[in-house]
Formats: sequence, C-alpha cells, structure tokens
Amino acid sequence: MKSSRYLVAVPAALALALAGCGGSTGTSGSGSSASGSAAAGAPTDDSNCASADVFCIGLVTDTGKVDDKSFNQSAHEGAKAAQAETQGFYKYIETQDAKDYAANMSQFTNKKYDVVVTVGFLMTDATVAAAKASPDTKFIGVDQGYPEGTTEKNLTGLVFPEDQAGYGAGYLAGLMTKTNKLGQVLGLEIPPVQKYAKGFEAGAKAANPSVSVTTVYHPAGDNAFNDPVWGGGEARKMLAQNADIIFGAGGNTGNGALQEVAKASGAGTDKFCIGVDTDQWDTVPAAQPCLITSAEKLISKGVTDTIKTAKDGEFSGIQTLGQAGLSSFHDFDATIPEDVKTKVADIVKQMEAGTLQTGVTL
Repeated sequence: MKSSRYLVAVPAALALALAGCGGSTGTSGSGSSASGSAAAGAPTDDSNCASADVFCIGLVTDTGKVDDKSFNQSAHEGAKAAQAETQGFYKYIETQDAKDYAANMSQFTNKKYDVVVTVGFLMTDATVAAAKASPDTKFIGVDQGYPEGTTEKNLTGLVFPEDQAGYGAGYLAGLMTKTNKLGQVLGLEIPPVQKYAKGFEAGAKAANPSVSVTTVYHPAGDNAFNDPVWGGGEARKMLAQNADIIFGAGGNTGNGALQEVAKASGAGTDKFCIGVDTDQWDTVPAAQPCLITSAEKLISKGVTDTIKTAKDGEFSGIQTLGQAGLSSFHDFDATIPEDVKTKVADIVKQMEAGTLQTGVTL
C-alpha cells in the first residue's frame, strides 16, 4: 500500500571491498527515447500507477544511453532488479538534451509514479525542483549532493566514495608502473569524476612518490560522457608520452581510452588500463587485453536497495551512501605480483576501517 509516510530507513552504509566484484517503445520530448517493461505477473503498463496496489519506477538518464557499458547502464540494471523484486512496472527515458530534464521527469510524475531515479550530477537542480513540485513521488538522485537547506523528505542523493575506489586503483597503478608515468582520461570535470581522479593520483603517489600522473577532462558539452573518439585520442597521446597505465573514467568517453590501450603494442604485458564505475571486464570486453581492474562504485546495488527503501520505508536522509571498491583482477591475477596484491588489499582494508584517509577534498 502507498502512504505519505514511511516506516523503515536504509542505513547509510560504506563498504570498500576488494571483490570479484522488453516492452513497448516510444518517443518523448526533443528526441528523448523511452522504453518500459514489467516482470512476469507484474503490471504491463503505467496506466494504473496512481493505484495503491501498483508500484511504478521511472528512470531518467542524463544525456546518454542505458547501454553505455558504464554509469547509466549500472543504474538501469539496478532499477530493473528492483522492478523484479517488487513486482512493479519500470520505464526509462534517455535524455538527448539537458533542457529536457524537467519534461522527462514530468512524464513520470504526471502518471503518479512512485519512484523516479535521475542519473548524474548534472541533474541535481532539476531533481530538487521536481521533488518540491511532486511531494508524493520519491526521487533518487544518483551522484547528487543537494544544496544546504534542502529538506524534502521525498528526496535522497545516492552518493559514493569515489575517492577511495580511485585511491585503491591508483595505489595498484603506482606499484605496477615501470615508466613512472600514468594517465587519466576523464569525462566532465564534476565532483564524482574529480573524486575518482584526485583519489587515483593520491593513491599512485602514496605507493610510488616518483610517479607522475597526466590528467585530462573532457571539454564541457552534452557529449562529455559519450565521446569515445576523443577518449581514444587522448589515450594515444598519453601512450606516446610513455604512460604505461591509463585510467578511463568517463562513461563511453573513458571506454574509448580503455579500448585504445587494449589495441596498443604491449597491451597486457607492459601497458595496462583501469576501468570505472562497474566491473568493465564484463561490460567492455574489448578492453580485456589491458584491463587489470576497475574502480567500482556499486551503482546497481545502491539503486536497487534505495528503490526498495522508497517502497517500504523512509529515506535515511538527504544523502544515502553507497558502496565502492575494486573489481577482480580476472585474467591478470597471475600477472600482478603477490606482494602487490597484498599491499593493495591492505590499503583497501585500512580505508574500509577508516584508519586511512585519502586526503581528497573538493
């Protein structure tokens, strides 16, 4: 049953772990695309979302696709898992232009969806405005920190300790590099990406004070996280400057960098890459020739858990803290020296225990 108040709160949990770790289609606003689906036995459309017996979940991407093999896809998969667990209806809208944020969210609120997930830091202001305008809908803003004074009880920002995942990845890179030159090919210069980048550099230099890190952010624009050609080009420049490990952190833009390293001479022997957000061994198989690990934030799990909280209980606060960590070394497990694995695991444990701080501030 739906109600205006909730009973169960999700704890703001942090766990940094070294882990192994269909429907109808249509169009919406200025080229934005939409697709909906339901689990077996669940509602097959959103015509009855206002009913107390129907649970409807909507997701709005930033300017990107739900199959980007990274950030948007992770949130999408988390929402689909929540749909299956709650026997609800799920629909997503892929935003093509930032000016359509509000219009895309209103497609869900107008039909009385229970939960709307908005994906990405750039949607912060639009999400706050939508939550104020639609107090009966719960909003989950992935990677969104809200302005001081935000008090809406139907709103929580799902945030992650990207600096810690970046630090662990950087520490590994600092121990593995032979040239003492590392690179980072990044999406837009926004806080979640900055936290990854600053954490990576801090970890690399903690492990190896002789290391230098070249960092590039994509220029501002709607394609900042969907520009693999630019990402590949920047990776080529870094490789030419003797960087032997490159961190790609920027959705499909970063994927372009990973795949460029994977094609390079020496990939997997003396040139490596590190993925981001999810275990990209699974999502970007073209990067496997160089991919030693990924700096993960467990977006799918965080989205699933927070949607279930929206259905069953009260948000714990204006922010919900998700989990982050490093993915498995996969086929490179034997390539990475045992002492390196031991040192990285120890660093991870220290961050998990709170005895090691990354020193990252924005």
